[in-house]
Amino acid sequence: MATSTNRTKYYVSYRRSDFVLMKLPKYALPKDLQIISTDEQQVFVAVQEWNQVDTYNLYQSDLRGVRYSLVLENVRSSRQAEENVVIDILEVRGVKGVFLANQKVDGKVTTVITYNKGRDWDYLRPPSTDMNGKPTNCQPPDCHLHLHLRWADNPYVSGTVHTKDTAPGLIMGAGNLGSQLVEYKEEMYITSDCGHTWRQVFEEEHHVLYLDHGGVIAAIKDTSIPLKILKFSVDEGHTWSTHNFTSTSVFVDGLLSEPGDETLVMTVFGHISFRSDWELVKVDFRPSFPRQCGEDDYSSWDLTDLQGDHCIMGQQRSYRKRKSTSWCVKGRSFTSAHTSRVCKCRDSDFLCDYGFERSSSSESTANKCSANFWFNPLSPPEDCVLGQTYTSSLGYRKVVSNVCEGGVDLQQSPVQLQCPLQAPRGLQVSIRGEAVAVRPREDVLFVVRQEQGDVLTTKYQVDLGDGFKAMYVNLTLTGEPIRHHYESPGIYRVSVRAENMAGHDEAVLFVQVNLALYLEVVPVIGVNQEVNLTAVLLPLNPNLTVFYWWIGHSLQPLLSLDNTVTTRFTDAGDVRVTVQAACGNSVLQDSRLVRVLDQFQVVPLQFSRDLDTFNPNTPEWREDVGLVVTRLLSKETSIPEELLVTVVKPGLPTIADLYVLLPPPRPTRKRSLTSDKRLAAVQQALNSHRISFILRGGLRILVELRDTDAGPQRPGGSGGYWAVVVLFVIGLFAVGAFILYKFKRKRPGRTVYAQMHNEKEQEMTSPVSHSEDAQSAMQGNHSGVVLSINSREMHSYLVG
Repeated sequence: MATSTNRTKYYVSYRRSDFVLMKLPKYALPKDLQIISTDEQQVFVAVQEWNQVDTYNLYQSDLRGVRYSLVLENVRSSRQAEENVVIDILEVRGVKGVFLANQKVDGKVTTVITYNKGRDWDYLRPPSTDMNGKPTNCQPPDCHLHLHLRWADNPYVSGTVHTKDTAPGLIMGAGNLGSQLVEYKEEMYITSDCGHTWRQVFEEEHHVLYLDHGGVIAAIKDTSIPLKILKFSVDEGHTWSTHNFTSTSVFVDGLLSEPGDETLVMTVFGHISFRSDWELVKVDFRPSFPRQCGEDDYSSWDLTDLQGDHCIMGQQRSYRKRKSTSWCVKGRSFTSAHTSRVCKCRDSDFLCDYGFERSSSSESTANKCSANFWFNPLSPPEDCVLGQTYTSSLGYRKVVSNVCEGGVDLQQSPVQLQCPLQAPRGLQVSIRGEAVAVRPREDVLFVVRQEQGDVLTTKYQVDLGDGFKAMYVNLTLTGEPIRHHYESPGIYRVSVRAENMAGHDEAVLFVQVNLALYLEVVPVIGVNQEVNLTAVLLPLNPNLTVFYWWIGHSLQPLLSLDNTVTTRFTDAGDVRVTVQAACGNSVLQDSRLVRVLDQFQVVPLQFSRDLDTFNPNTPEWREDVGLVVTRLLSKETSIPEELLVTVVKPGLPTIADLYVLLPPPRPTRKRSLTSDKRLAAVQQALNSHRISFILRGGLRILVELRDTDAGPQRPGGSGGYWAVVVLFVIGLFAVGAFILYKFKRKRPGRTVYAQMHNEKEQEMTSPVSHSEDAQSAMQGNHSGVVLSINSREMHSYLVG
């Protein structure tokens, strides 16, 4: 687990190989992650996502534990003593692939079961009669059986649900019948066929212990009053007998068995009074079973799910159990597995692959896996090397440990694609340790990372801002940092340009070189003589957050104490805007490329209200939603994607602006559509409700025109004046900080130095002189550009 930029990332290692990033769905944005199971070379994890409070979503990994797919939403969680998180999910022991979970939806908690590792879930069937033979009047779909899936506080007690590896199919738990789980109702129910049919056995919760592979079930009431009677069953809970295990009543704390699954000896431990020591009472059932079981003492039962399907996890399985009329010991050599037969593969043996989710919008598409809006199945993987091939997923993968053969293969004929030469994307330059404030003559380790694109054919031009320039190859492949140090304090612009035949990318980092903190005091002082102790931080820094704004290649930033600044761009073209937020000696930075145009049209958009529920209000999510809308509009209207830019705005409700751009002038070619025709095509596509995309669970989001008083905005055009817009300043998030030491004496204002290097001389400049420019810019016409940091994101960094 690693935490950076207020986000937690989780890593996994397969068979002691290198740790790699766990690939959860892009916008799960986990707040917490709990490992549920690592059985059979697969990982089950419960993830608390950004919008969840007391529930977790359950994800299942691929064979290597790297890529995760959603299998169940909204599993209930609770916090116990010492802030331990308990997830209401239980792996049923004895039968692989069976899990129980408590799902919380709209405040109601219901119990569900899966027989195929989360591929399908269903409610537990209620018994038709209670323990006294009276009708329960509990009929699905309004009434089901629900179980408490709590862990026990006592380490010697198994909790509220009891399963065992050597007693497959035997499940005993506390719960109730009804439309939802009720906390104060803890009747005891049992199944001997792995949840297919249930019976009520007690009206109150009991401590339970399985002996001799489940051949004997011992139970003692879980109560606060002293007891001396236990109950036991030798026919899987159909009938119960009583036994006085002591002549003096005992406050029972729990039950223990001797080592070994074949044991018939148990121990009841408790105390006679609250001040007494523990009392241990041994109960031996061996005299009741005079002989070892033979083959004639067993019958078999077939494992089926709630629909009666015998092919589970790709095979038909049958198990042995002792006949109720046979009083014999199963013993150490007993094995429960009887026979198994491999089944042909069917649709139910496959689940949705990473990046895909099952649709639930209609019965005809209930089992269809559709790609998430942020996922492109045809995109090559990040480690795709030129000359190699990769497989494009069709949206399905077989459940791990499913052994079916032949039949249906939803993974068949995967598309084999050649790894293309990919342009570098996601280029980042940072200082090891994530600081951008360093000291003069201190070793600085610059680390260059690249999220996507070919690295073998890419050249990296590095400019460290003080005259040092170099060209590198394999810079991001080796991971070796660039070691450097700066001689003088100031501000240095570090830039890295990665370029190959497919394209290029650029990353910029502004480094502040500061002097150290030192104490100023006279070396000699007389007794009782007043003395001044002064702490000096160079450059001087008040205890507040200062924002530095670099526009273009200027080394002299605009400064502001607010998280917004207003400016104007006088020329068309691409301009890089960088912001740093500094509090004390902690500095964060973000950078965006701004496209400045003289003519374009703006179409206001709105979305189905359901999108608000899935809006985490992060810049990356807004960008992905904008990209999918742009792609859909381009496909529907035949307008090139590069002439459409959709910008989703921060906050709720979720709205966006569509920028329709003019194509670059081409004297030799006529334009395919005029400006008005492009706008009309966009409006027609939106008005006819043809622009929509799918979210989690098959939820369809419709994109429509947003009602505004002025209609579509038209900056620029035939009026002859230049209009200005920023098309891609999204969420310049920055800010996090250490609290400065509070000095007793008043400190002078902040002084910042900027430094420019050339081959012969240096020029020192101070950005303080730009305060007047910044003030005048902020007081300018409101038609200018506002570069902003989302206030909610900034607050999360300041309080993190």
